Amino acid sequence: MNITLYILGSVILVSIVSLVGVLAVSLRREGLGRALSFLIPLAVGALLGDAFFHLIPEAFEETKNPAMVSFLLFSGVILFFFLEKFLRWHHHSVKELSPAAIGGEDNPKHLGHLILLSDGFHNFIDGVIIGVSYLVSIEVGIATTLAVVLHEIPQEIGDFGVLMYAGYTRATALFYNFLSALTAVAGAILVIILGSLPEGLIQGVVPFAAGIFIYIASSDLVPELHRNEKKIVLPEITGIGIGALAMYLLLFLD
Repeated sequence: MNITLYILGSVILVSIVSLVGVLAVSLRREGLGRALSFLIPLAVGALLGDAFFHLIPEAFEETKNPAMVSFLLFSGVILFFFLEKFLRWHHHSVKELSPAAIGGEDNPKHLGHLILLSDGFHNFIDGVIIGVSYLVSIEVGIATTLAVVLHEIPQEIGDFGVLMYAGYTRATALFYNFLSALTAVAGAILVIILGSLPEGLIQGVVPFAAGIFIYIASSDLVPELHRNEKKIVLPEITGIGIGALAMYLLLFLD
């Protein structure tokens, strides 16, 4: 199968995931909480598994300059931290998605604009990462796509809740959130166009992407697990383990 079809199919799938945000209002708060209590640790395991089992080993295997790989890995973590600070990217807890918070008075319209802008850029980066991963190998591409999908699900649920809180109707929130998600396609197309450039340029994105995944898992998602005051350590460990195991098993994909 043509690599371009793999790339485009994957980013379209990631974009469609944005529609899962409707769960923020279609599920009761208890049901949403239970869903996120499984999805978030699953995403943590998948992101860290993809970084440590696929992206980082691939980066070190393809370069004769380990110091540069380490620098790019570090840069992915630090630069994403500053980007998040600048754009105020954040993942929202279940508490913030309570029905009482949605559709209330004094809705901050600017918050909806900020969410759409920051998510559009975030999804563009996801598209670039997915595209570059497929240029490395089909195995790495599939692993990265799966990791992105799993971390996008809880994020999109949170973003949809914020858009509703900001005063958007359900249909409008879904539509604009989907448009924001489509920037992943633009990122992937950019990679397809640049795929003919020197290989070193493409390979440099791989450790950088690993740093981004490590940052998202450790700084955005893990704190959400700590927010839960209930003692559900075993389910969280299980979710992380399943996500990581899925990434490991993909190493055996031919």
